Parts: sequence; structure tokens; C-alpha cells
Amino acid sequence: MDFHPQPTAGQPRPWDFPAPERGALSNGLTVLRRHRPGQRVIAVEVCVNAPLEAEPAGLDGVATIMARALSEGTDKHTAEEFAAELERCGATLDAHADHPGVRVSLEVPASRLRPALGLLADALRAPAFPDAEVERLVRNRLDEIPHELANPARRAAIALSGTLFPAGTRVSRPRQGTAETVERIDAASVRAFYEAHVRPATSTLVIVGDFTGIDVDAALTDTVGAWTGAPARPFQVTPITADDTGRVVIVDRPGAVQTQLHIGRIGPDRHDRVWPAQLLGVYCLGGTLTSRLDRVLREEKGYTYGVRAYGHVLRSAPDGSGAALLVISGSVATEVTGPALTDLWQVLRTVADGGLTDEERDFAVQNLVGVAPLRYETAAAVANTLADQVEQQLPDDYQAGMYARLADTGTVEATAAAVSAFPADRLVTVLVGDAEKIAEEVRGLGIGEVTVLSGQ
Repeated sequence: MDFHPQPTAGQPRPWDFPAPERGALSNGLTVLRRHRPGQRVIAVEVCVNAPLEAEPAGLDGVATIMARALSEGTDKHTAEEFAAELERCGATLDAHADHPGVRVSLEVPASRLRPALGLLADALRAPAFPDAEVERLVRNRLDEIPHELANPARRAAIALSGTLFPAGTRVSRPRQGTAETVERIDAASVRAFYEAHVRPATSTLVIVGDFTGIDVDAALTDTVGAWTGAPARPFQVTPITADDTGRVVIVDRPGAVQTQLHIGRIGPDRHDRVWPAQLLGVYCLGGTLTSRLDRVLREEKGYTYGVRAYGHVLRSAPDGSGAALLVISGSVATEVTGPALTDLWQVLRTVADGGLTDEERDFAVQNLVGVAPLRYETAAAVANTLADQVEQQLPDDYQAGMYARLADTGTVEATAAAVSAFPADRLVTVLVGDAEKIAEEVRGLGIGEVTVLSGQ
């Protein structure tokens, strides 16, 4: 039997995160573009400077409703016609609101880019905000809220923000509003928010894909280039502050067979020089199934299906006024809530006393850096990261430099960052579970004063 010769591996080629070209249209819209040969599904992200903090008092959720309503009809198409036109282009259009602002996302085959950009431009330039469509979106949002509150992980996240951040600040309240605030939203308030904040001069468009045979300049000029709006200064947000004094909040769910854990505190934003080491250290602690927390709580003790540690950027700014939320989350059986928390705190103290290992550091670097080329195979992945950089006011080459900084971060530095991220004596712990069964045991752990809240 004859076999084909075994292929020989070639030399690995160096890889860098795709750097964009930066420009602007005559209407003031900033444009970041990146040609990616072979990526025939083009991704577009539009970052609009309309942060949640800009929502009027008592109307939390209006930014979310406005974002959802952008595709519910324009001056040219009804909601049904707009959806049909998108379908003809083979395109998807989504929008959402978060603390940094509103994000509108478009994906479309390269052959249908121009008409899809025209629909995107219409949604940004002249959304109709029909009364009936806004009312439907409000009803949909009101229907979503009970399901979110019934979800232990979502309920824990809401309680953590409400405990960690000062009462009255926007970051302390649910991103998409509460039932009380959402039911006040109507088409007039949506239109007012749109007119106050949505304009090209304070927005950025990111476009990534294979532009072969496409005049991207002409396509953008003829579509989003026709979007006009009064020039205005970006909304000035206030610095994020938090009280991470060690304490425990139990959201009571009588009869719950599991306890949802959400343990967190405030952290620096991505401009801080500690961010690469913190990313690496937190990943070693709880970034994957083989990380320290999972190895102890899942593999050795069998308390959980998995525990994760991560940092989520709330807002980022060059002056350091932004912040990240650092969280350890997971769920355990009700009867082992106390032992699981005891062992979790012991893991944190062990890392503080003995440090991470070189093997943990090396594995984390390989996972974070080594798989980056696979992570950014699609145009959408590249566009999303570039849009994140825009929202977080980071330089265009930030992500490319991040991988070099991660590779250069040593074990000692990663350990220090992990310990600083999750100091055992300054963590706010939220537990969603059966208070009658877990409260007394948790009080005996000495991880902070315990408060019990109704789960209703």
C-alpha cells in the first residue's frame, strides 16, 4: 500500500491584530475601516455617544427602547417594509444600549453592501418611531423583566450593582430599566432622546471585511454620509465610584435548591497600566475550566458545575474616571453554600500567600494570546473589538499592543494583580438562594455583615 508523504509543518507566520485606517466623512462621522481579504460578509458597527447616564430621570430604559426602535420604520419604509428590505439584502441589523452608549450592528454579504448601508443610514437618519411600534417594544420589555428577575444569575447581577454602587447613580440600576421606569416610556420620550444624542458628529462607524471591487468611500458617502445632525459636544459623564466594603446580601428564594454566587468589587478601567496583568491574573484564577477556582470547587470538591472570574468594563476614559466590575460567579447546591464560600475564600488567601504558578501563567498566556488569530477569524469579531476600543476611548492599536503586554507579564506581576482584584477582605457577596437554610451559616464565615432581601 502506498501512502502519500506526511505533510511537513511550515514556519508559523507572525500575527498582529488588524489595525484600522481612520478617516471622516463630511458630516463629521468618524470612520474606521479594515480590509480583510476573504471575509465576504462585511461587518459594520456604529458607536453613538448616548450613554445610559444621559437618560432623563425616571426614564431608565429609554435608550434601550430607542435602540430597538431604530429598525421599526423610517421616513421611507414601514417596520414591515424595512424588515423585508433587510431580508432582501441577506443582512442583519441589531442595536442595543449600554453604559458607554448605543451600538448599532450590521452584517451583510459584500455584494449587497450598498443597499444595506442605505437601510442603516435611514435607521440612523430618519427613524419614524411610530406610536404603535414603540408601545409594542415597551410591552415586550415589560414582559422580559419578570423573566430576568426570576433568573438567579441576572437577579444576582442586579443586586450586586445595586449594592456596590451609590444609590441614585445610573450604574447602580438595571441597564434596560425597571418595570416602573419602562412603563413611562412613549414615542415622544424616545424621539426626544434620539434628537438630543444621536448625530454623526459624535458617532463612529467601523467597517471590516473584504472590500475587493467595492468603492467603500462612495458607498459610505452616498448612504451614511447623508446623515445630518446639529453639532454638539459629547455628553459628559460623571466618574464611577463604589463602596466595596466587605458585606453579604442574600436575595431570598425560599425552596431554592441552589445558591447563585456573585462576588465582586470595583476595578480600574482599561487605561490603567495594571489592566494586562489583571486580565492575566484573573484568568488564572477563574477564566477557564482548568483555572484555580474550578480546580478546587468543581474538580476537588464537586460543589459546582463551574465558577468563573472576569472583569467587565463599565466605562473607560483616559482620565481614569471609568471603571470595571470584577466578578466571581457560579452556583452551588444549597446545602454546600457555606463550605463552598469557605473554600473560595481559602483559594483567594492561598493565591495571596503562595502566588500563582508558572504553569498557570503560561497556560493563561497561551489561551489568551495563542488563540487570538482564531478568535478574530471573522470580520464581525474584528469590528466588535474595534468598536469596543472606540467606546472605551482607547487608541486604535490598543488590542495589538495588549497581546505583547500579556506575553511580557510575569507570574509575580500576574499574582499581584489577581490579589489586588479580589482582596479577601473587600468583596461584596450576593447570594440568591434560600435564606432560611444558608443565612446563619454565612454569618459565621466572617466575610461581612449579612443583609437579607426579599426575592420578589
